[in-house]
Amino acid sequence: MAATHTDKAFEQDLRNLREKLLAMGAKVEALISQSTRALTDRDSALAEQVVGADREVNRLEVDIDDLCRRILALRQPAASDLRLITTALKIVTDLERIGDLAVNIAERAMDLNQAPPLAPYVDTPKLAELAQQQVKKALDAFVSGDAAKAEDVLKGDDLLDALFLKIFNELLAYMMEDSRNIRRATALMFIAKHLERIGDHALNVAEMVIYMVRGKDVRHPRSRDLE
Repeated sequence: MAATHTDKAFEQDLRNLREKLLAMGAKVEALISQSTRALTDRDSALAEQVVGADREVNRLEVDIDDLCRRILALRQPAASDLRLITTALKIVTDLERIGDLAVNIAERAMDLNQAPPLAPYVDTPKLAELAQQQVKKALDAFVSGDAAKAEDVLKGDDLLDALFLKIFNELLAYMMEDSRNIRRATALMFIAKHLERIGDHALNVAEMVIYMVRGKDVRHPRSRDLE
């Protein structure tokens, strides 16, 4: 009876862990969307909301870290359960960084909103949509424990990187055409870079999902080729 009770408590801890990670993931997805909308709609009030909402992301990070440490100390998980917890500890760091990057975008938006817009912001909204999709797909892969879905995220990273490079070159052209564009174009370059970094964090999450499901570490393949 005691063993059954312990098993049920352990399963409840794992459910709580998944639920908290999903809540944090949903929060950062919303922050990506809101920070980009603050830019395209020139809505500085919305940008300020994004900055304030980051506190909730940070709180969830602390809660998840504490829960993982408690499970490790009290339950001594093994095999796939241990991989789930170590994966959660990695994922939560990437999600927290995504939240920070969304805040950076919102702060740049507040600055840009004080000046006339530079063209239609090039393809920045499309880049934001791709980055958000990558985060969502990576989290979906985690929830379903689907390594194939995680591999789709790895494949999608090339498209995001290509669009970032296109935006960078277009903004560079704006700067060369007219020096008055330099300040605004530079701010947009930073925003595009933040979005590209969000894609990198989604990639990290996907790689950890593959490890969780298959027990195989697919990070840094080129480094392993040198061994």
